[in-house]
Amino acid sequence: MTLLHLILVAMIQGVTEFLPVSSSGHLILLPSLTGLHDQGQAVDVAVHVGTLLAVILYFLSDVRLALGGFHRLVRGRVDTPGARLALLLVIASMPVVILGLILHVIGLDEAMRSPIVIGWTMLVFGVVLWWADQRGSSHLTQENWTMRHAIIIGLWQALALIPGTSRSGITISGARMLGYARHESARFAMLMSIPAIAASGALLGGEVIIGVESVDMRSCLIAAVFAFVAALLALALMMRLLHHVSFTPYVIYRIILGIALLILAYGGQLA
Repeated sequence: MTLLHLILVAMIQGVTEFLPVSSSGHLILLPSLTGLHDQGQAVDVAVHVGTLLAVILYFLSDVRLALGGFHRLVRGRVDTPGARLALLLVIASMPVVILGLILHVIGLDEAMRSPIVIGWTMLVFGVVLWWADQRGSSHLTQENWTMRHAIIIGLWQALALIPGTSRSGITISGARMLGYARHESARFAMLMSIPAIAASGALLGGEVIIGVESVDMRSCLIAAVFAFVAALLALALMMRLLHHVSFTPYVIYRIILGIALLILAYGGQLA
């Protein structure tokens, strides 16, 4: 794997992981559009680690709050803001973790990795994001996050198991439909990404270990660092812009890419 290929994979993962444009969709399309070989699971784990560290660093105060509350939660006490936040994140993460494991075991996750599926999900869920963003109110904040809302948003997040949907995009859509402000919706989506990315990375890491795959630690370190930097910059930029602009630019990008993919896929130019 060349250095250029490694950096390209890391940058794509880092930039698209937290933007509502689907990181998995872009990574699946990379070999089809460029002819490059698949980067392998070891590099996948590395870029997951990089993006995970980026979101933890950006939301460090919230992460500390939740981790501090988790100790009380495991003792059956939900009597602090941190314990409440930890409980809601656990509940919200359960649908995507459970369903993701089931799809992976039965192999359906691989069956959905096609340009046609990605094209349609880019297009359809791009429209869903636009509709939710335009029609949703903005009267709710983190203080209004209830167990019921955690379950609803968690179910929305589970839809991201379909390649091209975008975990952040569909989670934001669900939060906007419930009435959360743009910035708060994105914040929830990012915090919910931490257990989701951690679970995905752990699953991939376990398969690398079980499969005794040859691991180039230097390549993995480079991938992790570039993914970390790209994710941190993309996350910071998006969160700053949400104070002034809507999600429409991302929707336009999704629609254009979705239509282009469908034209190429149905025309037989993408496998």
